[in-house]
Amino acid sequence: MMFDIADLHDDALAARLQHRIDRKTKPLGALGRIESLALQIGLILGTEAPRLQSPQLVVFAADHGISAQGVSAYPQEVTVQMVANMLAGGAAVSVFTRQHGLALTVVDCGVAADIAAQPGLVIAKAAKGTADCTLGRAMTRQQCELAIDHGAALVTQLPGNVLLLGEMGIANTSSAAMLMSRLTGLPIEQCAGRGTGLDDAGLSRKVETLSRALRLHEQAREPLDVLAALGGLEIATMVGAVIQAAHERRVIVVDGFITTSAVAVAAALSPAVLERCVFSHCSAESGHAAWLSKLGVRALLDLGLRLGEGSGAALAWPLLKSAELMLQEMASFDSAGVSEKNA
Repeated sequence: MMFDIADLHDDALAARLQHRIDRKTKPLGALGRIESLALQIGLILGTEAPRLQSPQLVVFAADHGISAQGVSAYPQEVTVQMVANMLAGGAAVSVFTRQHGLALTVVDCGVAADIAAQPGLVIAKAAKGTADCTLGRAMTRQQCELAIDHGAALVTQLPGNVLLLGEMGIANTSSAAMLMSRLTGLPIEQCAGRGTGLDDAGLSRKVETLSRALRLHEQAREPLDVLAALGGLEIATMVGAVIQAAHERRVIVVDGFITTSAVAVAAALSPAVLERCVFSHCSAESGHAAWLSKLGVRALLDLGLRLGEGSGAALAWPLLKSAELMLQEMASFDSAGVSEKNA
């Protein structure tokens, strides 16, 4: 797929949006980051009166061969079990999407087990899990590119103009941490965290394992090569989804550490991706705050979340709606007949 995404720079539109925001019945800047969020949404959608339509929360699920190295507190079969829980409506993301009226789709990008076709599930399996990247490449280049294509194709079939990212995959914090280390140059000790709840011994084992994998793939430096060597099928599928959503000028709502890894790879391929992204929260997973800083972005929320699934993206959704409705419905000084600040 094509990775050339145009910048959103439109000084005239930005000026008109800022004028509308400044003329609302409030002191200048009084709504803080809601104002900057409204400006960003308007620029992404290319209008002074943006409307967020048919928001789609997509959970990308896959298994990871590196889980055999004991880098997670949970066994690999939890991935398929949690996919079933999401489809049955019992996961946190299921609850939050119902609460906020978000459409929920789960994508089997590479779950090791077969999942029967059912409502709410898209099967886009590039392989049955990745290989163990401590022994060889996680994916072949062909598998990686197929997963990216699957993600792009999925987005073209989704209605609306908002994509909220979620994921599920035991051991995917390991893949994300290795991607972070390789893409940022930070040592793996600053990137790898406790994931699903490792104790000190487990975290030490995880760091040693990831260090081994990084040494094995020392020559992988180009973004897609890094992704194929160290990443996950759900991360690769998200990369394709993010690139396509950016092409279509959809608002992209990023969840936590793993979804940030996909956005970071996409941004390494096309930096303008970041202009389309709203980062919902700063995860409690070690390394996420540093990665957001490296990307030059700031999250809306900091709630100590470390669940994944798209839970933080769903929780941040009302803030995007507030920014939209502020532009649409809040009166201006002129329309309300409210006196302005004394000169």
